[in-house]
Amino acid sequence: MLSYDDRRFVMTHPVARRASAPPAGLDLLDRARRGLDGALLLATPNERYAAAHLAALRGAAAVLAVRVTPLPEPRRGRRTPIRSAWEVLAEAAPELAEWASFFAAGAERRARAEADLPHAVSAREADDLIRDVATFLRLVERATGLTGPDAH
Repeated sequence: MLSYDDRRFVMTHPVARRASAPPAGLDLLDRARRGLDGALLLATPNERYAAAHLAALRGAAAVLAVRVTPLPEPRRGRRTPIRSAWEVLAEAAPELAEWASFFAAGAERRARAEADLPHAVSAREADDLIRDVATFLRLVERATGLTGPDAH
C-alpha cells in the first residue's frame, strides 16, 4: 500500500502489527494463510497437497521467526549440519512437536506431488491435509501471538 509522505512514496505494511511482533513472522503467517486459501482453488490433488504442505512450512517459519534467534555465522572450516524446519520447530515450540513430526513425515509425499507423479496423493489426502494445515495455522497464531486482519 502506497501513501504519499513528504513528497515521496513510502511503503506501508497493510497488516496491523503488534509492537513486539517481528515483521517476518507476520509476513510468513500471512503468506501461509494465502497459500492455504490458494490450495483450495487448485485443480488436482497433487497441486492442492503440495500447496497446503508449503503453507504449513511457511507457518512453521513464522514460529521460527518469532522464537528463534539466528545463530552467528560459523567460523571458517566449521559447518553446522543443516536441519529441517520441522526439526527446529519441534525444539523451538515443543507444543507443536507432534505437528512437526506429522508434516515432516509428509515431506516425501509433497515431493512426489510436486513432481506430479500419478497417484502421489488422493483427493481425500489432499483435502485432509488442507484441513490439518488450517488447524495448524490456528495453533501457530496462538503459539506466536501473531494475528492480522486475514486471520481465519
